[in-house]
Amino acid sequence: MSDHAVLHVKGRILVGPDEVRDELWVVGGRVSYDRPAGAQEIRTVEGWALPGLVDAHCHVGLGPHGPVDSDVAEKQALTDREAGTLLIRDAGSPSDTRWVDDREDLPKIIRAGRHIARTRRYIRNFAHEIEPDELVAYVAQEARRGDGWVKLVGDWIDRDLGDLSACWPREAVEAAIAEAHRLGARVTAHCFAESSLRDLVEAGIDCIEHATGLTEDLIPLFAERGVAIVPTLVNIATFPSLAAGGESRYPRWSAHMRRLHERRYDTVRGAYDAGIPVYVGTDAGGSLAHGLVAGEVAELVTAGIPAVEALSATSWGARAWLGRPGLEEGAPADLVVYEADPRADVRVLAAPRRVVLNGLVVQ
Repeated sequence: MSDHAVLHVKGRILVGPDEVRDELWVVGGRVSYDRPAGAQEIRTVEGWALPGLVDAHCHVGLGPHGPVDSDVAEKQALTDREAGTLLIRDAGSPSDTRWVDDREDLPKIIRAGRHIARTRRYIRNFAHEIEPDELVAYVAQEARRGDGWVKLVGDWIDRDLGDLSACWPREAVEAAIAEAHRLGARVTAHCFAESSLRDLVEAGIDCIEHATGLTEDLIPLFAERGVAIVPTLVNIATFPSLAAGGESRYPRWSAHMRRLHERRYDTVRGAYDAGIPVYVGTDAGGSLAHGLVAGEVAELVTAGIPAVEALSATSWGARAWLGRPGLEEGAPADLVVYEADPRADVRVLAAPRRVVLNGLVVQ
């Protein structure tokens, strides 16, 4: 198919939860719902089409021991693309992946800069490790480096305590979040436990990653403030093995991790029922494989979120939240085509028939 050919997507186009079209055309890499006049070369793809999927918690350029080279990062991005993920919110990476922006065949990335963690309170080589009096300056630095997001590590194991605990004093996060907002960036934070959540939300945070510590008394606060969560349930599934590995040295932490895991589905369903925005993220990178977006959508459905809402959390809803277009007229033609209706069974997402990125069929 040449650069001047027209792509015709025919079947059912899921533009949004309440808008379904029978066909769309891709002209000059953009979506059109009008048949182009005079098109001489037309390629037709049939099936059920969704906007390119979103992984709102993904780490391109990050490996188990920190930053990776560009060849590995490229493989990560291609694996996500093959799974239908065409828009990534990179929730913290020590690598410079700006070169991806010059590649029309790789997913689009919205970066949150590098993780910002407390000294010796996160995974080695992943984050800037600093003290509270430096937090505002580092948040300002990463806000300028990122694409409208900053990523904090809100809690981690305190080895003296032997359990998860909050990393930052209230006044530090208040000042840091205010600075990020002044610079036009939103702030999210890694949080497994309960202890850091109230301070972060009341300080004005925009999103919480994992959110396993969300409790009944905190849910109304999240809902009132409109704070989103990205549960990363495919990552939370690793909690029992993590707990087993640390039990001899940190039994209190291990028991806590098991409790968080056991109630994970109730936590997510309680958040959804209260009106808290929930989005799909896999936590790919580090120790977790890329390309798991379909599994995360299925996990949200297992937690009790209706299929259409789980699809929204990785397609039109997630794109609107991140300020990126879906399949509206004139938008970049980033879409995934499936054999069957994913609203009837979200497991369809695991096997894309075609992937179209910037108007080109890349798979």
